[in-house]
Amino acid sequence: MARPRSDSPLLFEIVEKPDFSFETKAMAEGLWPVAGMDEAGRGPLAGPVVAAAVVLDPANIPDGLDDSKRLTHLQREALFLKILGSALAVSMASVSAEGIDASNILKASLEAMRRAVAGLSIRPKLALADGRDVPPGLPCEGKALIKGDQRSQSIAAASIVAKVMRDRMMCGCGSHHAHYGFELHMGYATVRHRTAIDLHGPVARLHRASFAPFRFGGTEVLEEEGFSGLD
Repeated sequence: MARPRSDSPLLFEIVEKPDFSFETKAMAEGLWPVAGMDEAGRGPLAGPVVAAAVVLDPANIPDGLDDSKRLTHLQREALFLKILGSALAVSMASVSAEGIDASNILKASLEAMRRAVAGLSIRPKLALADGRDVPPGLPCEGKALIKGDQRSQSIAAASIVAKVMRDRMMCGCGSHHAHYGFELHMGYATVRHRTAIDLHGPVARLHRASFAPFRFGGTEVLEEEGFSGLD
C-alpha cells in the first residue's frame, strides 16, 4: 500500500551552490586548464545569443559565483568585474538574430559557445557546458552538465559574463531603437515589447524572424538604414 504524501512544507529549501569539484577532479586526471561555458539569450524575441568561456584561477576564485539568474543586476555587475580581474582567461562570442534564423536557437547557442572557447587566450583541455549538449567542433574535450551553472563555478562565471555582456548589448539597442524599450526587457516577450512590435513592427536583423509571433503573425520586418545588427 502506497504511503500518503505529506502536505507539510519543507522547513528549509536546499539551494545547491556551485563549487570547484568538477574542475578539481579534471585537474587530478591531467585535464587542465578547464573552461566553463554558458550562454544568455535563448528565449528572447530579439537580439543575439551571447556565450562566454572562462578559465578560473584555482587560487583566486571570486566569492559569490552562482547561476546568473539567481543573482541581482548589481551582484552580476560586481562579479563580472571580479571575474575579468581574476580569471586566467575570458572569452565572449555571439550569434546574431540572422544567424539564429538561419539555423535554430539550439544550434546558434552551441555555436556561440564553441566560438567563445575557441577565442580563449589559453587553450583548455576540457570545457564544461551548461545543459545537455556539448558544442560540436570544440578544440578540446567537452562535458555537458545539467544545471551546470548551479554546480560548477567555472560555468557560473561564464553565465555571469554572458548575461552581463548581452544585457549591455540590448541596452545599446534600446538607445538606438527607443520605441521598443530593449534596455528594460532585454528582448524578452513582455507586454511592452509585444505592444511595441504591434505598433512599430519588428526591426530587421534585430528581431528573430523565425520566432513566434513573427512566423505566425505575418508581420512584415522593417528595414532600418544604418543598423548592422549584432554578431
